[in-house]
Amino acid sequence: MTPRAFSVVVCVYTEERWDDILEAVASVGSQSLPAEETLVVVDHNPALLSRLADEYRGSPGVRVLANAGPRGLSAGRNTGVAAARGTIVAFLDDDAVAGRDWLRHLDRGYDDPEVMAVGGRTLPSWASGRRPLWFPEEFDWVVGCTYRGLPPGTVRVRNVLGGNASFRREAFDAAGGFATGIGRDGDKRPLGGEETEFCIRLTRARPRAVVLIDDRAVIRHKVPAARERFGYFRTRAYAEGLSKALVARSVGAARGLESERRYTTRVLPAGVLRGVRDFLLGRPGGAGRTGAVVTGVLAAAAGYAVGSARVRRDGVSFAVPPIEPADAREEVR
Repeated sequence: MTPRAFSVVVCVYTEERWDDILEAVASVGSQSLPAEETLVVVDHNPALLSRLADEYRGSPGVRVLANAGPRGLSAGRNTGVAAARGTIVAFLDDDAVAGRDWLRHLDRGYDDPEVMAVGGRTLPSWASGRRPLWFPEEFDWVVGCTYRGLPPGTVRVRNVLGGNASFRREAFDAAGGFATGIGRDGDKRPLGGEETEFCIRLTRARPRAVVLIDDRAVIRHKVPAARERFGYFRTRAYAEGLSKALVARSVGAARGLESERRYTTRVLPAGVLRGVRDFLLGRPGGAGRTGAVVTGVLAAAAGYAVGSARVRRDGVSFAVPPIEPADAREEVR
């Protein structure tokens, strides 16, 4: 079948990641299946916007845009979707590097016309050069990566992971954009969940829609030293609980926590047992991993409880914007 045309959206917000941004964009430009365009969306940072516009001025296939919505990742992604010219919109984190065949593997999933979204596998690139001994693979989602417990191969899932994901452009016509008020907002608390909420909303709008993960579509996500620390691990797990409370409020706890129940009752107990086994066998890190799993569960549960109480008390503060026509966005020149 004829390959689809891909628009790849890279959302950025800080000049501190300048080299990472350039490497991410370059990895899109080196794909074995070329993208039609790369859209670099800058989140309310005029200095970075101007610098990137100068960097890519005259570069065919790279467009630099300002986030046209409120501050945050969701609105930045919506800006990219609105401007996209491709039939498939893919998202790549600004501190990630896509494998050469990333788009080719994502593309294959769309041979089935019922498939509305395809995600891939995200591997961690640790700043220290290796995984911390205490860091359990079951919690790799803490650093934006594919975690132990997800099924291998090409499989149907509830939702893709946002930093390595793609959607048919028509999915946004059916379901609207990513909900603002859910997800990351620059350097504030590391929330998430916007892609989960969107995928559930999409399958409600299109009941026959299929969401896939193909683990051959690989990217490598950089994990800075600050995120290798236990303090970040605990904070991110707590923030995930806050996010899940918002997702559950939007789409209902039955769907919003469906995958999390399996993860908590099956995947995490197995992780604890592995840690205990390694400790008893004298292998390094076993006790630390067991402790980290328990801490992560408790932190996420606390975040969910606090988030649920806030939602009941204050209501919700997120909104689902419609995606405006592509010609409503202008690139920076």
